[in-house]
Amino acid sequence: MRGVTIQKGEPMLILHVHVQVKPDCIDAFKEATIENARHSVQEPGIVRFDVIQHKDDPARFVLVEVYRNEEATAAHKATAHYAAWRERAEPMMAEARTRVQYSNVFPADKEW
Repeated sequence: MRGVTIQKGEPMLILHVHVQVKPDCIDAFKEATIENARHSVQEPGIVRFDVIQHKDDPARFVLVEVYRNEEATAAHKATAHYAAWRERAEPMMAEARTRVQYSNVFPADKEW
């Protein structure tokens, strides 16, 4: 195919972290998670850090985290803001959070 470039090398890592919070903790969870996200997007290895909330079930969230590489995820977990978020947010969760890992296909890394 003309005009199609296949990305070579290590693709970015994209995580979808699914979180179900206790109904009485929705606002506090949002506050803690937005604070973490604001700091996270300033890390050099993080391309995006989105916080999205389920429309029909407001106690359900997905964190969409886009890292330049695997090392960036380890660096993120070593930050003070992540530790503070984890300590604050985990007691608000109705169940253990889960995550699904993806690799980017399009757009290519340089286009993010």
